[in-house]
Amino acid sequence: MRSREQRMTFVTTACAVANLLMAVIKILAGIYGKSAAMMADAVHSLSDVVADAVVLIMVRISAKGTDERHNWGRGKYETIATLAISILLLFIAADMMKDGIETIREILIGGDIETPSRITLWVAVISIVLQETIFRWNIHVGKAVDSQTMIANAWHHRSDALASVAALIGIGGAIFIGGKWVMLDPLVGCIISIVILIIAVRMLLPALHELTDGALPKEDIAKISDIIRSATDKAALKSLRTRKSGHINIIDATVSVRADMSIAGSTDITEQIKSALRQEFSADDTQISVVVEPD
Repeated sequence: MRSREQRMTFVTTACAVANLLMAVIKILAGIYGKSAAMMADAVHSLSDVVADAVVLIMVRISAKGTDERHNWGRGKYETIATLAISILLLFIAADMMKDGIETIREILIGGDIETPSRITLWVAVISIVLQETIFRWNIHVGKAVDSQTMIANAWHHRSDALASVAALIGIGGAIFIGGKWVMLDPLVGCIISIVILIIAVRMLLPALHELTDGALPKEDIAKISDIIRSATDKAALKSLRTRKSGHINIIDATVSVRADMSIAGSTDITEQIKSALRQEFSADDTQISVVVEPD
């Protein structure tokens, strides 16, 4: 069975190759097919390659684990990759919006915008199928290995599929309706830029939350508290601190015991609590610290 790093590396590398080939095809189709929407879509595909490269680099770094310089591991490198992908999407959305508005303005003042050729329609269809397949593959593996970076990158691929859908609608309207409807090409590009912007913000906020040592979700904290309280009747939960580092959950709990309890008894309690927590949270994905204090 492949390790977590191997699975992520294999999927991301395969997607990077596919995206690079698709970007070249879109650039050629955009140039010879005279489509602004297809060119914008090609730029987005190139950004997918960049995002895949970022994921590959960060996955290799985060997989190195703990050492004397990184006592808690390197999980946050994956979070940095998620943040980088989010920021990249923000720039892409802004650039697509700017280009679309400029083209619409040129059409409204009487500028001559060439109608895209039909080859761009076929390229858009191929891109939709490919990017949706890549999205589903990345989402599946990302959830299987608990990687927010892969999930974020999957949504980056989904945004590319949406951009291709928009390009298909815009190019189709420009070809089959014609006239001022050629404006559909840049107009749909503007609409999809808003969709990409929303996706980027939805990925950015959780990454910032993790990088600033935000706590785990409320439902996880409640579950952890219940597990600790039910693990033993000889200790009381005094404080609980949680955070996340990449795919690693970090749990720091302090429990109080009777002041006359022996060291051996206190040790047994901490092991009971850790064992109970590891039944719910995988030992490979969780770092647990339990401190005992006299009541």
